[in-house]
Amino acid sequence: MKKIILFVAILVTTIAMSQQKAKVHTVNGIEVYILAEPVRQYEIINTAKNSVKWGSYLTGGLINESISTKVSKFVKKLLKDYTQKGIKFDAVLYTSGKNMTAIRFTDEETTTNKGVATIQRLNGIPFFVMSEPIKEYKYINTIGKGIKWKSLVTAGLLNNSIEQDLLKFAKKIENKYRKGKVNAVIYSNGKKAISILIQNI
Repeated sequence: MKKIILFVAILVTTIAMSQQKAKVHTVNGIEVYILAEPVRQYEIINTAKNSVKWGSYLTGGLINESISTKVSKFVKKLLKDYTQKGIKFDAVLYTSGKNMTAIRFTDEETTTNKGVATIQRLNGIPFFVMSEPIKEYKYINTIGKGIKWKSLVTAGLLNNSIEQDLLKFAKKIENKYRKGKVNAVIYSNGKKAISILIQNI
């Protein structure tokens, strides 16, 4: 009986966490949905591919761009390319790999849906990437990262995707997550993230 109750409790918590809502950040006025799905309806405009990180190449792979820098460069590239072509878009969407999609919303903007997204998970852990939980949360600790070995051994010609960078954070807190000491991660900028405990799940 106790096992059934525990299973139900875990299931309810998992469902609640999978439906966590976030308020996303903006870059140059463009909403960024990184591992997050907008609650608004939208249409895909186009997809931009990543390019070689020359800053990493020139330093032999020892210096790599942060996730927020990668996102910012994507957005600036899209804005430059699409403005020249007369194409307008409202937001960018990233799910995996090294591509980012420009989208345009097709429904009406309201105070309750503007910049709001349902977050995704990495290794089962909810990630708020360049976004903030709508619910209240408690800071637990800071998560750092190490050298990106893929970039180092290729002298900077190959770099991690955003998803691969985030997985490094997930691996560092998976034990605490399993023990219930943390229940989500927030990444805002730079090369560190924070683990948090969301209240009232």
